[in-house]
Amino acid sequence: MRNIKNESSLNQKKVLLRLDLNVPLDNGKITDTTRIDKILPTINFLLKNKAKVIILSHVGRPKGKIVNELSLKPICEDLKNKLNENIKLITKDIKNIKSTDLFGDKSEKIIMLENLRFYPEEEKNDNGFAKHLASLADIYVNDAFSCSHRVHASIFEITKFIPSYAGLQLNLEIDALAKITSEIKRPISCIIGGSKISSKINIIKNLMPKFDNIIIVGGMANNILKYKGYEIGKSLQEGNCNQIIEEIFSLSKKENCKIIYPKDVIVAKNLNGSPEIKDLDNVSKEELILDIGPKTIKIINNLIEESNTILWNGPAGYFENPSFSNGSNQIAKKIIEKNKNNTIYSVAGGGDTVALLNNLEAINKFNFVSTAGGAFLEYLEGKELPGIKALS
Repeated sequence: MRNIKNESSLNQKKVLLRLDLNVPLDNGKITDTTRIDKILPTINFLLKNKAKVIILSHVGRPKGKIVNELSLKPICEDLKNKLNENIKLITKDIKNIKSTDLFGDKSEKIIMLENLRFYPEEEKNDNGFAKHLASLADIYVNDAFSCSHRVHASIFEITKFIPSYAGLQLNLEIDALAKITSEIKRPISCIIGGSKISSKINIIKNLMPKFDNIIIVGGMANNILKYKGYEIGKSLQEGNCNQIIEEIFSLSKKENCKIIYPKDVIVAKNLNGSPEIKDLDNVSKEELILDIGPKTIKIINNLIEESNTILWNGPAGYFENPSFSNGSNQIAKKIIEKNKNNTIYSVAGGGDTVALLNNLEAINKFNFVSTAGGAFLEYLEGKELPGIKALS
């Protein structure tokens, strides 16, 4: 991929900058600005090199229709404040905009076009729409790794019509993931959670030959406990998983990769109930498993201590309730401790994991935290991402 940092001159060039500013909105207010904060270095780099920046992004799923609640206006305002720059949001139909309409005022440095998903052509990867977008600028930069698993017009098709580059954040994402999947410093451990084991099976299968330990926590672990013959009560579980679990254990033996699952748990009668530590053979039919217990935390922390590289995707329990967040918090603290000593390379990703680290104000205490959801997971599965392929 060509890196925008290596472009010889950006002076006065119009740059189409594809970002993922799909942040959570509540009545027009942004509730988490992590995705915005992460792309500020790219914008500042372009401004420093005197480029004229045209921001492309989307919010939500308007399904090709104009939905006022999904306007980029609040994001535009947030960026204005963070960059201390005037940014004009252009709400005119993108298909009626010409390159000559942009930056009429020579003092303008950044403009933003309205939500790309207001146009059905975007998600259809429409050739004509992509060609029109490309006609607005001299250079295209993809800094939306989290959208790069999509075959959309502003991610894939556009690269056929304009010199195309990878942005700073996209390069950071790929470098971090390459370090844990290709340039591995062993021993390497993966902590993987989530509610559905079927949604993570391909990641586990892809990582198992490369990793030393795969630690399964969260709702996924309940299925393994049930498979092993333990009572899991009313805990979150996924049906028809025995074959998947058999496959995981069979592959782990073949690849000499250890599978670690909880040895004790924290239970309650409901999501707001009083937490109680239980050994696996003491869980009742009326209880919910909502976190890992102290024995399990100790096992996981010992593995983190022995690891040189760690990947974390998915919290250890129902962290939204502080009564059941201790497992996740202790894992985070142990990784941060190792990071301070420069004795581990740590990568975390996935929506819930990012939310957890935000709660702990620990985003900057890991080597890399990915805000990408689907793209992060598909990369870990070993899939080729269309947006990355288009830049290569």
